Amino acid sequence: MTEHLGIIEILGVAGSVSLLAGWRLYLCVLATGLAMHYGALPLPEHLASLQVLANPWVMGAAGAAAFLEFFADKVIWLDTVWDTIHTLIRPLGGALLALAVVDPSDPATQAIAFILGGGASLLAHGGKASARAVVNTSPEPFSNVAVSTIEDVATTGLLYLAYSHPIAAGAVAAVLLVLAIALMIIAWRVLRRIFLRVQPEPAGMVVEG
Repeated sequence: MTEHLGIIEILGVAGSVSLLAGWRLYLCVLATGLAMHYGALPLPEHLASLQVLANPWVMGAAGAAAFLEFFADKVIWLDTVWDTIHTLIRPLGGALLALAVVDPSDPATQAIAFILGGGASLLAHGGKASARAVVNTSPEPFSNVAVSTIEDVATTGLLYLAYSHPIAAGAVAAVLLVLAIALMIIAWRVLRRIFLRVQPEPAGMVVEG
């Protein structure tokens, strides 16, 4: 497929991929590489630079990291540690993925894509990490596994939708952006309420008769 993508479609794909990388960076890299390697995802010529993700070494490294993340993300509190470690890694990865989507002959557009891609990934990462911190306050471990599995499935499905339907990619990016912001707001309110609840009450004043 060599369809010519307009700037809106290109930015939509770049935004979607960057935001999804804030959830599952390694899965984004691995899924994209596998889809291109097996011909399931014939990219438009504007996205040809993503072909590097089909390199066996790149897929192998991404696969190993995705395997570790799959299990680490489903263990209560270990997922928070994993998210903390990736606070810089995911935004950088998202920025590089966005950089690979835009036209390499336009340095200005590449610079914008790198900056906005990193910011989008950081925002998505913040929403994910905040939401998982709230889920971890639940005494049972099943909600953690369920939420993590939903993230795995949603990332794969939305990633395919963004690549295969570039026009819809902008809508995907917009929905993910709103979701990330909403998750951070909700998580902040819930965690604040929990924190205030466990705060010790100030001792009352003793009135001497």
